Amino acid sequence: MSEVDIAIIGAGPTGLFAAYYAGFRGLSMTIIDTLPEAGGQVTAMYPEKQIFDVGGFPQILGRDLVANLVAQAAPSNPQYRLGTQAKTLSYSDDGLPVLGLADGTDLACGAIIITGGLGSFTPRPLPAADGFTGEGVVFFVPHPGELAGRNVVIVGGGDSAFDWALALADIATSVTLVHRRDKFRAHQGTVDKVKALPVRIATNSQVTRLIGTERVEAVELNGNEVLPAETVVAALGFTADLGPITEWGLALEKRQILVNSTMATNQPRIFAAGDIVEYPGKVRLIATGFGEAATAVNNAAIAINPAAHLFPGHSSNM
Repeated sequence: MSEVDIAIIGAGPTGLFAAYYAGFRGLSMTIIDTLPEAGGQVTAMYPEKQIFDVGGFPQILGRDLVANLVAQAAPSNPQYRLGTQAKTLSYSDDGLPVLGLADGTDLACGAIIITGGLGSFTPRPLPAADGFTGEGVVFFVPHPGELAGRNVVIVGGGDSAFDWALALADIATSVTLVHRRDKFRAHQGTVDKVKALPVRIATNSQVTRLIGTERVEAVELNGNEVLPAETVVAALGFTADLGPITEWGLALEKRQILVNSTMATNQPRIFAAGDIVEYPGKVRLIATGFGEAATAVNNAAIAINPAAHLFPGHSSNM
């Protein structure tokens, strides 16, 4: 069994800031997320969009905010367990929470902070990729520069699809956006920007087959057209689900976890912060999540060591 002071469930902005703050308090931490990349909803939904309501940044790209939070947490030496799920919660004989992870790990924790946002995100699969075992099909483009010089096919009609088309238009050899309808869910302003670029938009179309063995070499469109493609971005959206958390005995209201002013849940040593929590007057902003993360960590520190001080002082004095 592995041991850690704080297990953080959710690697979005709130979870990443909680990791930094846990390190600031001298606590060890593990960050768990079902997604293969840190950043949560920001990475999954709008990595190329500007965010305007984070303190200290007049504006910042979603992916840059995530990169900054990862860098901020790095000195705390967080252990990342990405691509796995926290499935079970139990308690040891001495009252410590124990998480059972989908990868088979049992993790004994001094405390747990749930920062799962809207829940676990599962990418919607690309039907044409069913049974395809090669490389080249992705759900995220965290580093657009890695696709320089490639033929890219993006499947989808939402904000993520158009954001990535916008980001890749000047980098990739070619970009084709394929959507099964002639209307888009994406913001019209972004759609207009992409239409002004050398990006082919194939509406009322579907990718019907992937061509290649070890990796994608081309795609078949509508069963009769072959397009070169070294990378296929399946931007078909995600399903969000609280998953096993609903079976942990937590007090819930709709899809949110009820917490008090210390960010404590109704279960011992279990705290929560960010979009996943509910309390009177709750406002769902990234900036709010940062404050809640600090509150949760400081109160978790007391749960772990009752002799600790609630407020450790300002970072500028350390």
